[in-house]
Amino acid sequence: MEWSDDAIVLSVRAHGETSAILEALTRSHGRHLGLVRGGASRRAKPVLQPGNGVHLGWRARLSEHLGNFTVEPAKSRAGEMMEKRVALTGLNAFTGVASAALPEREPHESVFEVGEILLDAMAQDSFAHWAPLYVRWEAGLLEALGFGLDLSRCASTGATDDLRFVSPRTGRAVSGAAAAPYKERLFALPGFLLGSQHSNPSAKDIEAGLRLTAYFLLERVLAPQGREMPAARLRLDEFAARESK
Repeated sequence: MEWSDDAIVLSVRAHGETSAILEALTRSHGRHLGLVRGGASRRAKPVLQPGNGVHLGWRARLSEHLGNFTVEPAKSRAGEMMEKRVALTGLNAFTGVASAALPEREPHESVFEVGEILLDAMAQDSFAHWAPLYVRWEAGLLEALGFGLDLSRCASTGATDDLRFVSPRTGRAVSGAAAAPYKERLFALPGFLLGSQHSNPSAKDIEAGLRLTAYFLLERVLAPQGREMPAARLRLDEFAARESK
């Protein structure tokens, strides 16, 4: 059994004296683990940094085996992000959520492709620019896993305008008028999740978006598997809350 694929490094842990276990988000083979022989070497360590793009070759005798990775560098981002505290916070949230939420070896090409765009933005741009992309990535992750939010029309009236809230029970949008009697129990719906015309989200919008996707990731994906929200993702929430004050 063997294949090759583009991938994003999620995590690396030592295995023996010279090798490492690499966890990667691949384009066509999902979240995948494999053994990298020599992965603990000085030459390999700069390549095997979370957030970096790599090209992987995987080989195993049987498909259910861990298998061995060969790794070629493709895009170095980790160095730039490690020099920016906020970008590093975002990177750790991305890798933590991808690792916790994605089933192993289940392909989700769109999650990978948007992840590539997001990480490039983290390496190059400000929090105000990449944070909405991060929220959209998590919303796309929910969609890929079968738990997508329905933001197309109001759950109560069917209206497609004035959508301002999301029901925590159904994950469906609610208009401002329909939500009036009980809006305190709903999540705010930031405009940037409704379309490209909302191009300049405020810090409050970003905070609301992160709160919204975090709730559904925890309730619909992580908690049913006995998992908690990754600590790195909580730190991203904390940063967004400070920015919105």
